[in-house]
Amino acid sequence: MNEINVTINNNNIKVQKNISLLSLVPDYQPFFKNDIIIAKVNGKYKELHELLQKDCNVEFEDLTTKGGNRVYLSGLIYLMIYSYKEIFGNNEDLKVNHSIDKGLYIASSRKITEEDLQILESKMRENVSKNLPINKLNVSRMDAINYFKSINDEAKVGIMKYNTNTYITLYNLGNLYNYFYTLMPVSTKCLDKFALTYLNEHGFVLRYLTIYMDDKIKEYEHRTNVFNMFKESGNWASLMGIENVIDLNHRISNSTIEELIKLDETMQQNRLLNIAKSIKEKSPLPRIVLIAGPSSSGKTTTCNRLALCLKCFGLSPKMISMDDYFVDRKETPLDEDGNPDFEILEAVDLNLFETTIKKLLNKEEVIVPTYNFVQGEKEFKNTMKLEDNEILLVEGIHALNPKVLPNIKKEDKVTIYLSALTELKIDNHTRVSTTDNRLLRRIVRDNRTRGNNVEKSLESWAKVRKGEERNIFPYQDSSDYTFNTALIYELGVLKTYVEPLLYSVESTSEYYNEAKRLIDFLKVFLPIPSENIPNDSILREFVGGSCFKV
Repeated sequence: MNEINVTINNNNIKVQKNISLLSLVPDYQPFFKNDIIIAKVNGKYKELHELLQKDCNVEFEDLTTKGGNRVYLSGLIYLMIYSYKEIFGNNEDLKVNHSIDKGLYIASSRKITEEDLQILESKMRENVSKNLPINKLNVSRMDAINYFKSINDEAKVGIMKYNTNTYITLYNLGNLYNYFYTLMPVSTKCLDKFALTYLNEHGFVLRYLTIYMDDKIKEYEHRTNVFNMFKESGNWASLMGIENVIDLNHRISNSTIEELIKLDETMQQNRLLNIAKSIKEKSPLPRIVLIAGPSSSGKTTTCNRLALCLKCFGLSPKMISMDDYFVDRKETPLDEDGNPDFEILEAVDLNLFETTIKKLLNKEEVIVPTYNFVQGEKEFKNTMKLEDNEILLVEGIHALNPKVLPNIKKEDKVTIYLSALTELKIDNHTRVSTTDNRLLRRIVRDNRTRGNNVEKSLESWAKVRKGEERNIFPYQDSSDYTFNTALIYELGVLKTYVEPLLYSVESTSEYYNEAKRLIDFLKVFLPIPSENIPNDSILREFVGGSCFKV
């Protein structure tokens, strides 16, 4: 009775009951390029300190898996904060603000120099070599609140007030205690794949190995337009007194959320109106506006709203979607698994698309296709012609790719990049992921419009993300304009729609870990009813009730 059967990587072994996962790691580490950082026990993620008490199946993971990489990043952030405080003192702190070019933009509470950053990186590597333990402990919620009060971390104090558990899980690194929303590595030893890039006296970029890299951290390429879009959104949020989820929850609990919704929607509409005005003032007037963005960035609604804004300046927009120019399904390129790959540029009939655009610019009447997604082929039923005061809006994920319309004169086209870039944070050390924001939008929309359950949405998301990394993000800073479709209040609304869907995922599902992670993430948000959201809001594209055909 003191032995249990454990299957590890299809290898059946007998081990002593209550053996830790960590003690099994040395035998399986040779099969991994990077340090084992986490394990799945019967499909559920467990930290390596976990004790095995019954027969089970174990899958070890390093940072090259999605789950392992998330744990790695949390550990790396903790290491960075700990090392920073070692150098500059416990009264100084870092804020994890947002993603930027395969890294995270980190703001410093004190002005820093390039030499300071070199010292910080050296200290982090020193602490990696020391193999410092990251301990997990349960403390009473009140003790956690008192600790975070003692170090003036008001955001975490606020978070604890929305946690009704009697006990809270904290992590301890040296003399520092912290609260995270993911599992953690058991020590600093595995946290060696990173680099720091100096931006200015207020902050730097933490770069790290992601699942989209081949064993080498990408050289940093500053995305000026995207960085400024984050900065603009952050400045406006600060003006509204909304820096983190606690500030948003205060708005909800004191019944001023309706006003914030109106302000947020008005500000977003004004930004779009300014883009329309700038397009109108260009000389010569461009005839084509190419609108691109990743999945669930709100391309369709933004296209419709931009059309209305352009009409305010006397223009008559017409709209087409690049999705209608997919090649027939029998000609769709296949991915490495032999499945149709709709995310790559070669899935689009570029010759037909460019021919159509050229004829429209020459004021010829053309028959434009409508793609029948059921039959997997184009249907030619509708005609279109551009008159002198008309401008063509084209939306599609590949619209910024230089291989699209290469023979159309530059002055004839304008490009706009969309993304849902939220500056909202949970606390100083935990950002709200832009990717998670879009994923929640997509789950809600696909369930409402296509009847897809959460598992189907999560299954397709990996392929969508891979396509974005390859086909969209490399061109995101090449656009003439950038437009942020994120609304600072939207996660409270999405919660009311997506939470019941996430709870439908069974514990036996391969997508259970991801569903549970999203549920845990949403717990800190108070729900916001959708009744006060205008019918032309980008959010309506996902939750329903839009005045546009989306």
